[in-house]
Amino acid sequence: MSPLTKEQLILDLGHDVAQTEDDFMVCAGNEMAFGHVMAFPDWAAPMTLVVGAAKSGKSHLARIWARRAGAAIMRPDIAETFATEGGRQPVLVEDADRNGYEEAELFHLLNQSMRDERPLLMTARTQVNEWPYKTNDVKSRVRLAAHFSLTAPDDILLSQMFVKLFADRQLSVDPKVISYLVGRMERSSEEVVALVELLDRLSLSRGRAITRAIAAEALVIRSER
Repeated sequence: MSPLTKEQLILDLGHDVAQTEDDFMVCAGNEMAFGHVMAFPDWAAPMTLVVGAAKSGKSHLARIWARRAGAAIMRPDIAETFATEGGRQPVLVEDADRNGYEEAELFHLLNQSMRDERPLLMTARTQVNEWPYKTNDVKSRVRLAAHFSLTAPDDILLSQMFVKLFADRQLSVDPKVISYLVGRMERSSEEVVALVELLDRLSLSRGRAITRAIAAEALVIRSER
């Protein structure tokens, strides 16, 4: 087998990281939000907001809900359609605080969700009072949503996930290498999945076990994506 170049590896791993229920690592920082998503459609109110930093897992959780609910995914370029056509199909609005939605269109969608009990899940990186809308119309409606905040997985959970995923691939990796990865990676379960896959491929291309040097190379490749 000829060694893979870094460019080939990047292209080969260009697909989205798996975002199924089985891939989601439940921990203290997300278990309430996960339980709420899994309880759908038995929600007490139609609107839900999930807030978390980048790589906290909120998009993964949102995609799990979208599949379970059969939700349409709103984008700024089609927001007017969602706002005017109505209906009962669930809607996912990702990055509601920073994705360039027109305030009036989002306001109409929120009103329609409340009026017609249309399920709506929003994600954001910041709390509602920090959202960049000129009036209080959108914020006042969002404050009526069920609200969940996510925190990143801790070192122990990330380490346990590495151990499990390496074992699933029958790979033996020194705990010191895992500690090295955990201390330097983006802190999310999705990143663990991506790193394990990349490390497996790098190891095969080099014809040797996963070492700290290979782990460092994988971290550089992931940081350049």
